[in-house]
Amino acid sequence: MKRQTVTASAIFAFVLLCSQTFTAADPVKENAEGAADAKSKAAKEPVALNKENTVLLDLAQKKLLLKTHVCLQEGVLEMLLCKKQTKEHESILSIESPATAIHAGLLAIGAKVGSPVKFTPKFQPPQGQKLDIVLVWKDKAGKEQREVAQHWVRTATSRYFTAKLEQLPEGVTIDKKSELRFDEKYKELIWFGQMSKETRDAFLAKSKDKAFQEAIKKFYDESQPRLMKADWIFAGSGFAIDEMTGEKYYYAESGDLICVANFPTAIIDVNIASSASGEGNLLFEANKDKIPPRGTPVTIEITLAEDKSKDKDNDKTE
Repeated sequence: MKRQTVTASAIFAFVLLCSQTFTAADPVKENAEGAADAKSKAAKEPVALNKENTVLLDLAQKKLLLKTHVCLQEGVLEMLLCKKQTKEHESILSIESPATAIHAGLLAIGAKVGSPVKFTPKFQPPQGQKLDIVLVWKDKAGKEQREVAQHWVRTATSRYFTAKLEQLPEGVTIDKKSELRFDEKYKELIWFGQMSKETRDAFLAKSKDKAFQEAIKKFYDESQPRLMKADWIFAGSGFAIDEMTGEKYYYAESGDLICVANFPTAIIDVNIASSASGEGNLLFEANKDKIPPRGTPVTIEITLAEDKSKDKDNDKTE
């Protein structure tokens, strides 16, 4: 019971902070009612933290549940989850909920807020509590399926790959219909998309030039899709002041909930340097082979990741 009281207090603390800056009509204040319900029911079942009933707190399991829908199966990604009617064109899932309810729920399960990415004066990657994220849905036969969220995200193949090359080897010509290009000005060999083994071997057969061969092999290796290996972290977004009203507002209300491209506004981000805002190549795309049809209901289960460093320390002392 002590743990439940402390956890509920975490929600109240965040709600009190927000209540000083949000309007009275803002749904974040309803989180307090959800926390009270969770406390009174001794967390026997998940309790909604928003009026849409899409953000549920499971105190007993120290788990946050998000009720979402698939909005994209194929394409480059900026995020795994966005707010409804914001960035569905670059997010696999969307949810109808204020961002503050998700932030409060993360605090409630014991997540420690970190800091979002910073790009100036120099790049600083996002920091924060590591989180485990599992996706739960039902297939066409009605059987429940579970998958770690990283398996729905893979390295992007629909992008350009470059390699330095002073000049094309003697006798090598490039077909205009090919995805291979050579930039005379910048001395770069350029390839777009996923390269097949057959295409790789055909280019390698054109010349024994070492630099050319290394570039082609590099394009083949880098263009093969791989599951995302990055961890999710509780970056925590932040606040800004509305110049018109003088009131503070929560950055993540713009829709940046669970990101795969670094955003200073993200609640949850990846713990690697990943391009954002469409600048340069986006690193990840939807793994279309894993994702169910658009409109499929998906529950996101968020828990605290185990601290593996402590396990290593314990092994050393044993």
